[in-house]
Amino acid sequence: MGEADEDVFGTISGVTPRELVAGAVEVASLPEVYHRVAEMIDSPRYSAADIGRVLEKDPGLTARLLRIANSAFYGFPSQIETVSRAITVIGTRELRELILATCVVRLFKGLPNDLVTMDDFWRHSIGCGLAARALAAQRGEHLKERHFVAGLLHDIGALIVYNKLPELAREALLRARHERQPIYLAERAVMGFDHGAVGCELMRKWKLPEHLQEAAAFHHEPERAPVDPRDVAVVHLADRIADLMGLGSSGEPLPEEDLAGDRAWDLAELDPGVVEAVTEDVDRRYEETLRLLAGDDAPPPLR
Repeated sequence: MGEADEDVFGTISGVTPRELVAGAVEVASLPEVYHRVAEMIDSPRYSAADIGRVLEKDPGLTARLLRIANSAFYGFPSQIETVSRAITVIGTRELRELILATCVVRLFKGLPNDLVTMDDFWRHSIGCGLAARALAAQRGEHLKERHFVAGLLHDIGALIVYNKLPELAREALLRARHERQPIYLAERAVMGFDHGAVGCELMRKWKLPEHLQEAAAFHHEPERAPVDPRDVAVVHLADRIADLMGLGSSGEPLPEEDLAGDRAWDLAELDPGVVEAVTEDVDRRYEETLRLLAGDDAPPPLR
């Protein structure tokens, strides 16, 4: 995901994805606690107790992380009462993914737009995240939280597009519906770029891992992903499963082609027969995960 990626897209809208993200002052940066914890996790100098002490400076974030650790999201048999214990049980890198997920939902929770409700958007995004996590489990992977976050954030660029270019976004949505065209193609025709490019640029600005940038940029076209099309295909399929389950909406029309015939199954190295097990897994965790990440009892955004 190099600097030249933006050159793929024109500037019909008069602005590039990078300029659009630079102007999104409401979501200019992730909270310092995320960057500090990420730095500590990447260093052998810090223990779980050290990381726990940093997290405990944000009581709201700490409380939410402990609620997630004790929820159906994990299904641990015994109560986890401290962050250091959560780190030990869940793992440092998996906890970092959960911190990222929590911070981003809080940052975007109040971002205004009139094209899709925040409730619908996060219902879809959380459904996609859970489906990606379940698909990764079907593939036998242990580090599933990275897939959850990739699914959760795959459409995040759409919120900036809706907020900063509402008229062009509305035109793209209408074009997609009337012409039965995928939203990303309609956006490119109307704006010169799509919401995936904006999401990728936001994650680049935030210095997030390349696999998250790539999932955002190519979730509609996983075969084009230059680094790891296999994992991007998981997000693509999870996106479709969330749509077919009727979990919220990102504003995009539902695809008409048969899910089982999607070529991304081969790319993801999965069989379409896992869909039933995946939907059951999503159903089991969905409402509680939605409440924990996007519920009205959420702490106020970090600024």
